[in-house]
Amino acid sequence: MSSSLSSQPSLSAAARRALPGAPLLAAARGERPAHTPVWFMRQAGRSLPEYRALREGVPMLDACFDPEMLAEITLQPVRRHGVDGAILFSDIVVPLKAAGVDIDIVPGTGPVVAEPVRDLAAVRALPVLETGHVAKVAEGVRLLVERLGETPLIGFAGAPFTLASYLIEGGPSRNHEHTKALMHADPALWHELAGRLADFALTFLRAQLEAGVDAIQLFDSWAGALSERDYREFVLPHSARVLAGVAEYGVPRIHFGVGTGELLVAMRDAGADVVGVDWRVPLDEAARRLSATGSAPVVQGNLDPALLYAPWPVLEAEVRRIVEEGRAAAGHIFNLGHGVLPGVDPDVLTRVVGLVHELRP
Repeated sequence: MSSSLSSQPSLSAAARRALPGAPLLAAARGERPAHTPVWFMRQAGRSLPEYRALREGVPMLDACFDPEMLAEITLQPVRRHGVDGAILFSDIVVPLKAAGVDIDIVPGTGPVVAEPVRDLAAVRALPVLETGHVAKVAEGVRLLVERLGETPLIGFAGAPFTLASYLIEGGPSRNHEHTKALMHADPALWHELAGRLADFALTFLRAQLEAGVDAIQLFDSWAGALSERDYREFVLPHSARVLAGVAEYGVPRIHFGVGTGELLVAMRDAGADVVGVDWRVPLDEAARRLSATGSAPVVQGNLDPALLYAPWPVLEAEVRRIVEEGRAAAGHIFNLGHGVLPGVDPDVLTRVVGLVHELRP
């Protein structure tokens, strides 16, 4: 496991809360807290009726730049479920939008870019993100730090590859064909674009860290579309620069992607303290793969979100299995293998939290 959590000083100690008893932070350090910590990706969002009521008539990105609204949305699942971590309500395209990129989140589709970025002129025309562009997000973080009590706040950003895939494809893509073609046909152009997007991610994360977040997660949502060889050549250097660029804050750095079972070691090599694992690889197998090339890992995951629709006895058995498999790692943060689906009954999530808290880490 990386030693950065204990050896690196924080640059913003005055802004950082002392949370010595927080199970999530203890597990991220490879310790065994009193109970297994649990939070859910997309826990703040469409599964909650209070969220839908608050967001009614408010576009997604408008909500992300409203400090009071983003703080309230972030707090909603903490109040309802009793999770061990709050994840900042935001979106990976927020820094792009803040800097002036013509991008929007289309309901039912996802992020859509007005003009895809596929040549040198388009790459060099990208604006630069300044800290002031995300001041409203930082203000929301400060509100949350005041209101969360002992619950850690997780900030996040999109990793360069995933951001690039949206810019190049023009929106969500099943095959990432334009991205992969550009990556291989013009590596110099690819690396220039990825480097610029690493700057976006770093600026966005540092703004959150200076405002007081207690951990960060770098989402490389679509990295699983790549081979390990391509990941190491085209992606790892840029994600590593982002993760190294926030190491001095001394907070846990979680790295997650979907379908990344073959990339777990490479993703830890990029600088992750905690490796997120989706539902395709059992946690004990993930721990074995990671331990084979380094110290005992800390893992996060990995309940299949679809199983939140299953009858309780089925879901309970899955939760118990995952907690048991997580004991193979140095530390385990219980989560889903991806985000909460919109139609999930929130009472089921609350029940899962209660069960995880009952089980021995």
